[in-house]
Amino acid sequence: MKALERCGDSENSAPFWGKVAATRTLGRCPRRSPGQYHRGSAQDNSGEAAKEPERAQEHCLTNFAGGQHFFEYLLVVSLKKRRSGEDYEPTITYQFPKRENLLRGQQEEEERLLSAIPLFCFPDGNEWAPLTEYPRETFSFVLTNVDGSRKIGYCRRLLPAGRGPRLPKVYCIISCVGCFGLFSKILDEVEKRHQISMAVIYPFMQGLREAAFPAPGKTVTLKSFIPDSGTEFISLTRPLDSHLEHVDFNSLLQCLSLEQIVQIFASAVLERRIIFLAEDLSTLSQCIHAAAALLYPFSWAHTYIPVVPESLLATVCCPTPFMVGVQMRFLQEVTESPMEEVLLVNLREGTFLMSVGDEKDILPPKLQDDILDSLGQGINDLQTSEQINEHVSGPFVQFFVKTVGHYVSYIKREANGQGHFQERAFYKALNSKANRRFVKKFVKTQLFSLFIQEAEKSKNPPAGYFQQKILEYEEQKKQKKSREKTVK
Repeated sequence: MKALERCGDSENSAPFWGKVAATRTLGRCPRRSPGQYHRGSAQDNSGEAAKEPERAQEHCLTNFAGGQHFFEYLLVVSLKKRRSGEDYEPTITYQFPKRENLLRGQQEEEERLLSAIPLFCFPDGNEWAPLTEYPRETFSFVLTNVDGSRKIGYCRRLLPAGRGPRLPKVYCIISCVGCFGLFSKILDEVEKRHQISMAVIYPFMQGLREAAFPAPGKTVTLKSFIPDSGTEFISLTRPLDSHLEHVDFNSLLQCLSLEQIVQIFASAVLERRIIFLAEDLSTLSQCIHAAAALLYPFSWAHTYIPVVPESLLATVCCPTPFMVGVQMRFLQEVTESPMEEVLLVNLREGTFLMSVGDEKDILPPKLQDDILDSLGQGINDLQTSEQINEHVSGPFVQFFVKTVGHYVSYIKREANGQGHFQERAFYKALNSKANRRFVKKFVKTQLFSLFIQEAEKSKNPPAGYFQQKILEYEEQKKQKKSREKTVK
C-alpha cells in the first residue's frame, strides 16, 4: 500500500506537491492521505523482480536488463520573474518530446508531473538575481507514483553562455532508468550542444530516444552531427556490475569519517529520521543516494527527498521516518522544528549537529568492528568509482549476509507456493546474543517487512547479487569447518 503524509502547507508550494511528503506504508502505520505522486525510491523491474526478491527491494533504482527507453522527457527549466514582486519562479521553457493526442487521464498525469518538476530543479527558493559566475551542479531527484512506478530527474544546473549578468537554468532529463553515471555523460552532451543552439540538441536526443538502454557491460553508440565539427560518434557504456550503478560513494567518503558513515547506516537500519545538510545540490544528492544504497538489498520505504525544496521544509517535522537533504541556508528553519530521534548530519563540516546518542551501540559490536576494519583496508589505493563503490558497499552487504542471510530457510511454503516467514525461529537460529538482539529489532522494520513480503510471494528460488554473497559465505563456513575437522 502506498500513501502520502500531509506534513504542512506552504503558500508558495506547487499544486499538490508543495503540501505533501512521501512515504510507503504497511498496515500497522498511521493512515495517510491518498495522492497521485510522491518522492520515493526504486523503480520496478518486471523482467527480474519475480526471480530476484532482494533486487526488487533495492533502494533507489532497480537494475534493468536492458532494452528500455533511455528517457521520457528532456526539459529546460528557467527562472522567470513573477508579474507581482521582484522574485522569480522556475518555469519549463523547453520540452522534448511534445506529447499530443493523450487520453484525458494521461494528460492529467503529465500535467501533474510537469508542474512538479520545476520545484525540484530550483529547490533553493525564489530569491535569485542575475549572475556573471555560477558553478555548474549535477544532481537528481526521484518521483514515485502511487502505483509504485518511479521517474528520476537528472539535472544539470549552470549559467548559460553569454555576456553580462544572467540567470542559471537547468537541463532536466526525466527517465525511468537508473544509471547516474551514464546520464551525467548525456547531460555533458546536451550542455555542449546548447552552447551552439537548442536546434542541435533535438537530433541528439531523438537518436537517444530511439536507442535501447544497454544491458550491463554493453555499449550503445549514437551518431550525431554538430555544425562546424561534423559527425560525431558517442559511446555510452553501462557498468558490468549494475547493482551499484545508481550511486557514487566518493562524496560520502570525502565528507564523513568511516565511523560516521557506519553510525548513519545504523540509524537508517532502525528507520530513524536523518537529515543531511550541505550548501551545494550535488553533494546533497550524491550523499543521500549513497547513504540509502548502504541498505542494499533492502529499500528505504519512507519519505525520501535528496534535496528538499524550500516550500517543503515542513517535511522535517513529520512524525514518520525520513531521509532528506536540506541546503545549509535553511539550517535555522530545520533546527527550530520539533523533532525526536533525528540524526542531523553536517556534510560541510563533517559533524553531527543532532543525534540520539546511541548510534555507536545499535549494531552488534563485533560486526560493527568487522565493517570498519574492511572499510579501512586499502581504501587509499582505490582509483575508479567502480572500485570505490564495491569496496564501500561490500562490508555492509556482508553485515546483512551474517545477520539475515539465512532467511530463505525460514520461509515455509504451502502447496500453492505461498510462503510464510517463521520470524521467531529465524532470529533464534542465531548463536550470538548480540546478533539476536539486533535482528529482533530489525525484523520489525519496514525495510525487512517489505523485503520478506517479496520473498514470500516469489515462487522461484532467490537469485541475484545478495544471494550470490550468501552462497559464498555459506561455502566459506563449510570450508572452515572442514579444515577444523582435519586439524583435529
